[in-house]
Amino acid sequence: MCGQHISTFKIKTVSADCRFRVEEGRKAYSPLLQLILTMELKRVVVTGLGAITPVGNNIQSTWENLLKGVSGAAPIKGFDASQFKTQFACEIKDFVAADFIDRKEIRKMDLYEQYALVAAMEAVKDSGMDLETVDKDNIGVVLGVGIGGIHTFEEQISEYACTHEEKGPRFSPFFIPKMIADIASGRISIQYGFHGPNYTTTSACASSTNAIADAFNLIRLGKANVMVTGGAEAAITPGGLGGFNAMHALSTRNDDPTRASRPFSASRDGFVMGEGAGILILEELEHAKARGAKIYCELAGAGMSADAHHLTASHPEGLGASLVMQRALKDAELQPEDIDYINVHGTSTPVGDPSEVKAISKVFGEQAYKLNISSTKSMTGHLLGAAGAVEAIVCCLSVQNDIIPPTINHDEDDCDENIDYKMNFTFNKAQQRTVRAALSNTFGFGGHNACCIVKKYQD
Repeated sequence: MCGQHISTFKIKTVSADCRFRVEEGRKAYSPLLQLILTMELKRVVVTGLGAITPVGNNIQSTWENLLKGVSGAAPIKGFDASQFKTQFACEIKDFVAADFIDRKEIRKMDLYEQYALVAAMEAVKDSGMDLETVDKDNIGVVLGVGIGGIHTFEEQISEYACTHEEKGPRFSPFFIPKMIADIASGRISIQYGFHGPNYTTTSACASSTNAIADAFNLIRLGKANVMVTGGAEAAITPGGLGGFNAMHALSTRNDDPTRASRPFSASRDGFVMGEGAGILILEELEHAKARGAKIYCELAGAGMSADAHHLTASHPEGLGASLVMQRALKDAELQPEDIDYINVHGTSTPVGDPSEVKAISKVFGEQAYKLNISSTKSMTGHLLGAAGAVEAIVCCLSVQNDIIPPTINHDEDDCDENIDYKMNFTFNKAQQRTVRAALSNTFGFGGHNACCIVKKYQD
């Protein structure tokens, strides 16, 4: 494509469904450019949800407990954590994989994979798709996983360390398939015979929001009709806990675990580890309408950026965070005043919370004082690679039900001038309000930032 030709075009968005046309300078151009200039991006809606979280093993119980302000934090039961600086986490409770998965298959699956598959089962069922008639060639799976099969890795390496001198190196034939981060998306496609795009995104705590953005764009571009997307994580292990402790990233409030995750409070001292999975069924609008699907909301836009600042710390001025929100708004063709709720990254760390608030203030201006903000990590803990998916689900349900879950455990304002308490942080109690559109923020180690926006569906 010749640069002198491209420069003569003016591309204008003419409607919310992203139709593009050439308004002036109609000169000769390549077939590819002609296609781009006349392309209509498809609309994407959410038609199914599934979740396993520290506050509920399905969507209904998770949502009910979030609205009640229930904390999922408790002393760790999965292993002896008595010698660790942090001895509590937000573990999944009363989960029995055999209630959903054949026992022979369970032995081949890491815990994070079990969570992903069971949450996907709920989401697929919730979507109401007829699996006998649906075109499985055009259904794909994109998941976000930050760490992957760390349970399997630690078990196998520990066994090797203890036995290799006597027995030689012995590893399970399922060691690699259970450990690798992509296997959960593969497992879901195998379960249902979905032949569409299938892969995993890894960008630390932004992983599952990146996955949602990718799945969204695949449908918009006509590469799939339906995408199973979201994320899963199960990293509450000696290595996971010890590693984050060594970074001084975790709260050490061992005497009061349920109040340890306290975003935006003066006494916050780090995040609380969580685990679980969140799965969304994204569907091309006309495909959903043709089969009479129920629609939770419309996925309107997504954004991505990089802090390019530090391995683990967010930019103190919130530069990457503000940029990613601006990009999501632009992608959704929305203005700051169109957003009524932000589910913030809000991890309860001394550095991260103020920088995010500063970014929100920069992007939203006066609208920052008119919308609701809340961090559901105050209840679920930080699900790492699965955090974005669970929090996107929260946004879907807030838009559908016009209610904002709270940020719990707030009892003292911080003197940090970057945390503007004139904003509505939805402290300690859920709030009813009309939610036209909601934005979900996720930021990961390495400076990875991703966010998505959902809005009320209008035909």
